[in-house]
Amino acid sequence: MVSLSFNSLSPPPSQNRKLSESAYVNGTLKPITIRGSPPTFVSAPGRRIIAVGDLHGDLTQTRSALEMAGVLSSDGPDSWIGGETVVVQLGDILDRGEDEIAILSLLRSLHIQAKSSGGAVFQVNGNHETMNVEGDFRYVDPGAFEECIDFVEYLEEHDQSWEQAFVGWIGVSERWKEDRRASQGHWNPWNLVQRQKGIVARSSLLKPGGPLSCELARHAVILKVDDWVFCHGGLLPHHVAYGIDKMNKEVSYWMQGLHENNDGPQIPFIATRGYDSVVWNRLYSRDTTDIDYSSWKISSILEETLQAVGAKRMVVGHTPQFNGANSKYNKKIWRIDVGMSSGVLHSRPEVLEIIDGKARVLRKIDDSTLSQAMDYL
Repeated sequence: MVSLSFNSLSPPPSQNRKLSESAYVNGTLKPITIRGSPPTFVSAPGRRIIAVGDLHGDLTQTRSALEMAGVLSSDGPDSWIGGETVVVQLGDILDRGEDEIAILSLLRSLHIQAKSSGGAVFQVNGNHETMNVEGDFRYVDPGAFEECIDFVEYLEEHDQSWEQAFVGWIGVSERWKEDRRASQGHWNPWNLVQRQKGIVARSSLLKPGGPLSCELARHAVILKVDDWVFCHGGLLPHHVAYGIDKMNKEVSYWMQGLHENNDGPQIPFIATRGYDSVVWNRLYSRDTTDIDYSSWKISSILEETLQAVGAKRMVVGHTPQFNGANSKYNKKIWRIDVGMSSGVLHSRPEVLEIIDGKARVLRKIDDSTLSQAMDYL
């Protein structure tokens, strides 16, 4: 059954839904607990969960999605207003847009704020994060190269810790961009000197062991929150058999430029390369008419995967859904990449909301405060 509700000038409809009483102790929610480094298994009793798909460097759309979800203030500074909500962003923050580092900085800032309220912001890495750590810059927007130049100069000019500088970037990035454009004009694709400078800056930040790559290494490629599993492309039975915590550690070590045998970082193939790797897999996201597998076969693979990992549902991004976020295979897979970035489809922002195991899509209808909620019961 599908029901539609429209709400305005009031909190997001989710905030009025009753949470499970078992999540409380003495009238307060039980604390969030995390296992794994990077985080792999999260227990978040009673929390409202918001899942956000691919952002691809579009800061305006990112803010719009988070505001619609009721976790980001819409006036003034980028303030967390989500209380004990847990946000999971599904990767592909990099490429196709010009405000990549600003978005990463925003999410880290919000996570710090959320922790003080009993909430959290998690990220999983997607294929565009792993591509950039490999040095594959094919999909980098010219403005993103310029952001890298600005950010490197900002780090050099501010004698402070990485943590302070990185978290603070969201507050100054737009001013730096405006100042650069006022003094230099817009990016000139034929300015080979400037382009080379951008490539050098990006390489220094994102090579294995680089500061931005080490920041990405804080995040998993697979995250399990209660009974839900989140990943960019899709989890398969052989991934679970290999070990999701093991894969997360291997990707993190590689991004940090580390290796257990100290003979150079090894690219974790099963997680980051190949059509059936965790960040590239599209099995659950494409129409069955596009692939050789029948619907029942895919449903069987999905069920086997969920049973193996001990989850009831999976949420993925990676493949734009032209008709909006949706579910398939008896509501056990949710596909939430809607191509909201201006560098992709520039579609209206949508997020997935999960409360007490039930999910619905929140959709921005127009520039007003209205939102549309689709409940899947």
